[in-house]
Amino acid sequence: MSGGVGARWLWLSFGVLASDRATKFVIEHYTSAFFRRPILSDIVILVHNQNPGIAFGMLSDSNSAWIAPLLLVSSGAVIALLVWLLFTGRAGGGLADAGLALILGGAAGNAVDRLIHGGVTDFLEVRLGSYRWPAFNVADSAISIGAALVLIELLFAGRRRSDSPEHDRS
Repeated sequence: MSGGVGARWLWLSFGVLASDRATKFVIEHYTSAFFRRPILSDIVILVHNQNPGIAFGMLSDSNSAWIAPLLLVSSGAVIALLVWLLFTGRAGGGLADAGLALILGGAAGNAVDRLIHGGVTDFLEVRLGSYRWPAFNVADSAISIGAALVLIELLFAGRRRSDSPEHDRS
């Protein structure tokens, strides 16, 4: 595969996309809408939800006809930007490359869902006491982990470079 150093991380994006599609396929074909089954007491619950909005159910109650096309177009733009960043090696270090690859795979997984269903299939819900985290999926998890990796790279990569012996030589 040609491209920048970051292009080698595309295997991770494809892995996230394949895992996301496989898990959503199982939920969509083997459970009914509004299915609920506790996995770990009342803390982790397997559910079957459709989210026509964005992360954590935002905009899911909107009846506007422009929301779905806007979400698809914006997903396409984000995917194109992430591919460009990885192929040109402009993502940063290894953590940022891995983070962007995870975000890319997650964004692609949710975009495919929007194309197929007009919304995103979510299937895991976490509760802690009376707090309920909105349902999510593999793609959402990859996006969150990827964002954390990019943030870690942004916060700590400059410190690593300025502390390195090579920095003192210049």
